[in-house]
Amino acid sequence: MKRFCVSVSVMLLVFLTWGLVYAAGIRINTTPSLPLGVYQLTNELLVKGAYVLFCPPPTAIFTMARARGYVGAGYCPGGYGHLMKRLVASKDDTVIINAEGVLINDRLLPSSAAIQKDGLGRALPHYEGSWVLGDYEVLLMSDSHKGAFDGRYFGSIQRSQIEGVLRPLFTW
Repeated sequence: MKRFCVSVSVMLLVFLTWGLVYAAGIRINTTPSLPLGVYQLTNELLVKGAYVLFCPPPTAIFTMARARGYVGAGYCPGGYGHLMKRLVASKDDTVIINAEGVLINDRLLPSSAAIQKDGLGRALPHYEGSWVLGDYEVLLMSDSHKGAFDGRYFGSIQRSQIEGVLRPLFTW
């Protein structure tokens, strides 16, 4: 019985500590979409190049992504988990997504061509089109993993989906 009480006490302490860390805006990235590490969620201005934390919109593409494990379950609308990406394009930027990759203002992003199949051989949907981003649209991409689930598969999202800017504290 004593061992059980100690175990429960330790678990409660871990949960309380994690809750305080989370409330302080500390986020840990364990995916290859951004450099692995510890980040601080901030209210800094959204600028191109910033890392951001966002809730995926409840759409068919994200439902498929969650079912396949590209997006985890979480507390965002639709039951999605948060995603972390780099903001690469915003208002008035011209975006072209095609077989060649993602072009922003006629500049091809390195390693941005969509992958045709995932690691299990399932066909990946990919977004294709050309448009100028409106006032409330942004394009989010991974710049550290060519196979990341990002804007080349789901297109642009609304700025309102972004919960904040992530400042790297410690990465590797």
